[in-house]
Order: sequence, then C-alpha cells, then structure tokens
Amino acid sequence: MKALVEIQDLLVRRGEHPALQMEHLAIQNGEVLAVVGPNGAGKSTLLLTLARLLKPERGEIRFNGIQSSAESDTDYRRRIALVMQDPLLFDMTVFDNVASGLKFRGVHKDELRSKVPLWLERLGVGHLAKRRANQLSGGEAQRVSLARALILEPKLLLLDEPFSALDPPTRSRLLDDLGTLLKETATTTVFVTHDLPEAAQLATRIAVIVGNRMRQVSSPNEVFNSPADEDVSRFVNHRQAK
Repeated sequence: MKALVEIQDLLVRRGEHPALQMEHLAIQNGEVLAVVGPNGAGKSTLLLTLARLLKPERGEIRFNGIQSSAESDTDYRRRIALVMQDPLLFDMTVFDNVASGLKFRGVHKDELRSKVPLWLERLGVGHLAKRRANQLSGGEAQRVSLARALILEPKLLLLDEPFSALDPPTRSRLLDDLGTLLKETATTTVFVTHDLPEAAQLATRIAVIVGNRMRQVSSPNEVFNSPADEDVSRFVNHRQAK
C-alpha cells in the first residue's frame, strides 16, 4: 500500500538541541496514528513539522510520493487541517467559524449553506449554529473546531491533544463520535496524546517517542504487550499504572 506520508532521516532542532530524530515513518492512507511518549519527548514537534510550522534541519518528508518542499506552504496546508488542544475559534457564530475555511478557499455561499449544517450535525452541535464562540463550553468549542477542520476534507488531519482539557464524560462522548467519523470518512489522522487508553480506542497504530527518538510503531496490542525496548516498556507500564 502506498503511504500518504513518508518520513526519512528526519532531524528537527528547537534551539541548540535535537527535538526529534526519526529514521523512517510511513503513514498509510486512511489510518489513525496515535503518537505517545513522555512530556518533552518530541510528540508535538512531529505534528508541527508535518504542519510545516517547524522546519527540519535534515531529512525528507514525502506527501503522496512527492517531496513536500516541492510545493509552497500555502498549497501544502490546503491539504491538511490542524486542531490544537485549545480551540482557536474566531469571535463570531458557530456557523461562521465552521464556514471560515471554506470562505477562505472561495467556496460559493450556496455550498456553504449545504455543507456547514451537515458538519455541525455530524459533530453534534447543529443546535449551536447561531451561538457565538465565546458562549461555548470546552467540549462544544472542540466539536466546533473539529467540524471546521473536517469540513475541509483534509488529506491529513493533525490533532494535538485535543481532548486533554475536557472532563472524562465529555471526552468519552467526543472520542466515540470522532472515531465513528474518521472511519466513515477514511481521513488519515495523526493524533498526539498522553492518554494510552485514548490512543488505543482511536488509533489503528501507535507510535512511541522516547528521548526524542521514535522507538516503536505498532498496533496497540503490540505496543502494550511487546514493547520494543526497556524505555518503551517503562513508559507504557508507568502510564497504565496511573
């Protein structure tokens, strides 16, 4: 199977120190890849590099077999969507927030009127269409942020701990709904999380980063039951014990 994203010999520095080193990673079309590891291990560095918000010092990133640096940042970013831990919503209505990316791309208003309500309903916030963003709860705001990303039909969806600030019941409901949507749309997703049960629930595979290096990329069962080395085993056992 041809990978959507393939990374070779990657080195990213933040300041003077290596923040991420990776020999190889292939992200397959339609998969959900959870990226886990200790704080400061390089998880968000990988995500920001894939979003072209950080520039690697060395290495190659191919998107659909084409070197990503061969196209402009604008063209590249039109094919991806990024959702952060804190929803970055505009001071406008829910409808206008979800429509904003399509408006930027010049989508006709008739298409906006048909697509926006559909995605609001799919994320369970259709009843909030006229509410302003500053009147939303944390869970509602994150659902709006996800709707704004998914309505763009990105080739690659990047999620940086989007559920960590939510209370457990809200997180559980949103994980269930997002998992269903990602399967229905076959959206290739890279999902950074510190929560191993969350990773196991949502992901096709789990990538473990320890000490700023990729140590293992396997199915959830393999990561939990057959860790690649002592560092991975220590991380997994420590997180599961919490």
